[in-house]
Amino acid sequence: MYKRIRDLREDNDLSQTKLAKILGMSQTGYSKYETGENDIPTAILIKLSRYYNVSIDYILGESNNPNKK
Repeated sequence: MYKRIRDLREDNDLSQTKLAKILGMSQTGYSKYETGENDIPTAILIKLSRYYNVSIDYILGESNNPNKK
């Protein structure tokens, strides 16, 4: 999951700082999600899913299909 959120961010040409601002949090806090230091809260998973227009299962690595059902 951590690599996937980093890949999604990079594929969308976003810095951690820019994405953290979109999510309403600090860059340091977001960075800890990408490194796996902190678990990603459900509310953040939902925001990421909506922002990238991918399923939560895709973010979690439970599916290789990014399309929402």
